[in-house]
Amino acid sequence: MGCWSTSFNFGHLRAQSKVSVFFTMIIIFTYLFYCLTGYCDLTPSPLYVHQSFKHKRHPEEEPKPVALRNASIARDLPGSSRDFLSQNAEETNRISSDSYNLSVFNNFGDKEFPRAIIIGVKKGGTRALLEFLRVHPDVRAVGAEPHFFDRFYEKGLEWYRNLMPRTLEGQITMEKTPSYFVTREAPRRVYAMSRHTKLIVVVRDPVTRAVSDYTQTLSKSPGLPSFQDLVFRNASTGLIDTAWSAVRIGIYAKHLENWLRFFPLSRLLFVSGERLVTDPAGEMGRVQDFLGLKRVVTGKHFYFNQTKGFPCLKKPEGSSRPRCLGKSKGRAHPHIPAEVLLRLRDFYRPFNLKFYQMTGHDFGWE
Repeated sequence: MGCWSTSFNFGHLRAQSKVSVFFTMIIIFTYLFYCLTGYCDLTPSPLYVHQSFKHKRHPEEEPKPVALRNASIARDLPGSSRDFLSQNAEETNRISSDSYNLSVFNNFGDKEFPRAIIIGVKKGGTRALLEFLRVHPDVRAVGAEPHFFDRFYEKGLEWYRNLMPRTLEGQITMEKTPSYFVTREAPRRVYAMSRHTKLIVVVRDPVTRAVSDYTQTLSKSPGLPSFQDLVFRNASTGLIDTAWSAVRIGIYAKHLENWLRFFPLSRLLFVSGERLVTDPAGEMGRVQDFLGLKRVVTGKHFYFNQTKGFPCLKKPEGSSRPRCLGKSKGRAHPHIPAEVLLRLRDFYRPFNLKFYQMTGHDFGWE
């Protein structure tokens, strides 16, 4: 009886062992099946970082012999841009508030090179244009300025693409870095990425733009010399100092010549910074047409903020307040003597006329 009991126990244990092994094998094969079919890739990953993706080219673009270097953005960002996602506090807060939705959305789709880039100009209205475009469901854009084609080009195209958000079928990837327009090497570098890239330039009266540029710098460096001290190379002769970036950026015709060496005029759209304020819906219609998008962003999305002096986006669904550009936008300009502004306007006049001829559009900066 004792032997029979012992034999029964051993047989029972062997049966249990076989069942355990059987179920373990089922679990392992199920896991392998899901991984092979791609479901393992749906585990959350950090925003802007994706370890494995395929390189999609534009349908009309032929392969280019461009050496792509693998690099991790989290590892390779230099100290000057380690807070890439927080160039300003307002942008950081906006990204943080949407972090859950963005992290879920970014697990789907592919990271692609931008099909359109807002290349300029500084203090022309590029931030407003980007925020207006991001309302469109078919636009996916980087919030902060990548500065790839002017500062970080040596990191390689793979590094650059890692910065991009994921896009689904029918969506386009965009970014904006206003300093590209005045960077001599940028046109050639963008062309090397894709000669089909669409380029958007937001331009504004160069005199007003220069004063706005100075105002921004003054807010960061209160001890800055006066505008009139900086604008003239020699105050007695009234010779304008074109070496000062606030002045140099406004010579639009000179910078445009550099871009037209690589891209036809049809690849560029010039957006009026003034009209972006007075008629945002009309200007956004032009932009959406240029990008080949349905006109989704219309007048119903805007209201004019009298306090700030520029249009804001109406309160989106699920939000507690309208979306306006931050405190850094719409600063009051310092008083500048009228004769100084008049001399600067005389300086820009021939360059403006040439720019009108080159673009086929009179912006009316008089």
